[in-house]
Amino acid sequence: MPGSGPPTPALTPREVFERHAARISAGEWESLADLYAEDVVIEVPLAIPAPTRIEGKKEITRHLADRVGQVRLQILEHVVHETADPEVVIAEFTHRGEILATGRTWTSKNVQVLRVRDGLIVASRDYHDHYRINEAFGGPPEALDG
Repeated sequence: MPGSGPPTPALTPREVFERHAARISAGEWESLADLYAEDVVIEVPLAIPAPTRIEGKKEITRHLADRVGQVRLQILEHVVHETADPEVVIAEFTHRGEILATGRTWTSKNVQVLRVRDGLIVASRDYHDHYRINEAFGGPPEALDG
């Protein structure tokens, strides 16, 4: 009888990151949004020219749709650190990106702090090397003060 077995346990934060990295590397942008909660908040404090904040699964879905056919990313290596908070992991990873229209590439180091609840990402703080990413898109980053 379907549904009569024990419930499937939610993915752990580590498993969610692993699935997230695998989908990015496979170019599965459409299914990547399935890993996010409806009320997710993603913050990118070091984005150039200004910090970015994306709120809600609908916005994440739109954001990811912009990547389809434009960018290829591959996670080359990663380390996931468990924290004292069972909902939070910190992932350090290197990825290689390619702008499909131009063939321009970059390799950068990244850190994500993920909060996962009930197997879904509810919050993420993403620290990417936006200097290298912006450079690959054909322009230097916005002028940096200092």
